[in-house]
Amino acid sequence: MGSSGRRPRRLARRALVSVGALLAAGVVAFGGLLLVTPSAGNAESLARAQDRAEHAAFPGPPVPARFAASIEATEDHRFGHEPGIDPFAVARVGASWLTGGGDQGGATLYQQLAKLLYTPGQSGLGDELEQVSLAVKLYMTYSSQQILQMYSDVVYFGNGDYGLAAASCGYFGLPPSRMSWPQAALLAGLVQAPSADDPLRYPAQARLREEHVIGRLVATGALSRRQASAALAEPLATLVAGAGRRCAA
Repeated sequence: MGSSGRRPRRLARRALVSVGALLAAGVVAFGGLLLVTPSAGNAESLARAQDRAEHAAFPGPPVPARFAASIEATEDHRFGHEPGIDPFAVARVGASWLTGGGDQGGATLYQQLAKLLYTPGQSGLGDELEQVSLAVKLYMTYSSQQILQMYSDVVYFGNGDYGLAAASCGYFGLPPSRMSWPQAALLAGLVQAPSADDPLRYPAQARLREEHVIGRLVATGALSRRQASAALAEPLATLVAGAGRRCAA
């Protein structure tokens, strides 16, 4: 075989060696990251302390199926089937940082909980790497049900409402277990931007987020198109008619 035939094979071997070296370096680096970040065994204690500071109950009532489906559909559709992180999203974010593109999103619920408990208000690359490591530790320490419960208990929904129980009662005058599909979707849509999507001040923007979550519920198979249409037929003003009223969680 001539030199022209050997050259592509040499290039292929070099490419494989380079990829292997990068993967090995990544494994070593991630192992080091796991060693230098704190344990996640105190997550429940941190969640309890945060809720106490915000005068919220911990633990709150069990997370109802409608809200669980809504938050998973819009925030982390692989929740329960991933090792705390979404490898594809992590690779995409890493590539974006290397090319100067910044954060492209894709944080799992484990990563979001790690940020809420361990690095609140911080968003540097080092903080995000710590969140990735802690997300894996949370996955190894707690069940997916416990993660969802802690997340729902400490996440902020706007209007001074920390935790799902406070938000459900504050916006709808209902405990979480009585929320309808559109109400659950509305709250799930608030967690990314609770002020900008506030249904009491910016109903049009809140409606867009609700529609997005309903669409994700259809995409994940949690709702049929007919059920989605019925949910969206309920006016936003009707959903938040109980705003300002409180209820027993």
